[in-house]
Amino acid sequence: MKKKSLLEDGPTKKIFETDDPDLQIVEFKDAEAIYDDEHINAVKGKADVNSQLSSQLLEYLQGFHVPTYFVRTEPKHSMVVRTLDIIPIQLMMRNCAAGTLCKRFGLNEGKVLDIPILEYYLKNNTDEYQLINSSHAVSFSLATADELRTIDRLASKINAVLKSFFERRDIKLVDFKLEFGRHKGKLMVGGEISLDTFRLWDISDEGYFDKKKFSLAGDRAEPGFEEIKNRLFSTD
Repeated sequence: MKKKSLLEDGPTKKIFETDDPDLQIVEFKDAEAIYDDEHINAVKGKADVNSQLSSQLLEYLQGFHVPTYFVRTEPKHSMVVRTLDIIPIQLMMRNCAAGTLCKRFGLNEGKVLDIPILEYYLKNNTDEYQLINSSHAVSFSLATADELRTIDRLASKINAVLKSFFERRDIKLVDFKLEFGRHKGKLMVGGEISLDTFRLWDISDEGYFDKKKFSLAGDRAEPGFEEIKNRLFSTD
């Protein structure tokens, strides 16, 4: 399989076509990002960690019968994936109050939500995605009602699986982004599952949350990166 032309150059990754129309190559970048209105610094080595983490977790989800577009890892912080017709909706799954949820509703940061909240955002050509509901998605022909029911079910399952994964490493999965697409008519998880799409807080020995320990913003970026890297990849 040969890498061909660049299809997309996004803030955290590049996507290349290959000589196989069913497969693409995702190449991660040591890049800055914006997550839920919060700035995430570029840190040396982040591309390798994001590639390893996305590959590991996408394959891990497949073991729980969650369809993903992941095929295999590649050298140079890359992975081979199935070609998707991406649904232009970004999902945000929230387990705790943080970020824009606190701003919109006046919630205290860190409040554990009674049930997880799943939000839909319309992806467009600007940095500010618009919050929409399922009626918008169907009316705008972004997805069918049946597809949205499947997406909701899979998102809930993914949340349960990933929460358990992180809790075993004494990490609270506060919220995270998801994308879905279609491959030959089948819904699959696409995009990335990485440090640029999670909000993670440390769970202390007393059970308290420390949001600063894993921060990738400002002066905390490098030590936060090293801490979370060691935590994620030192435990089976």
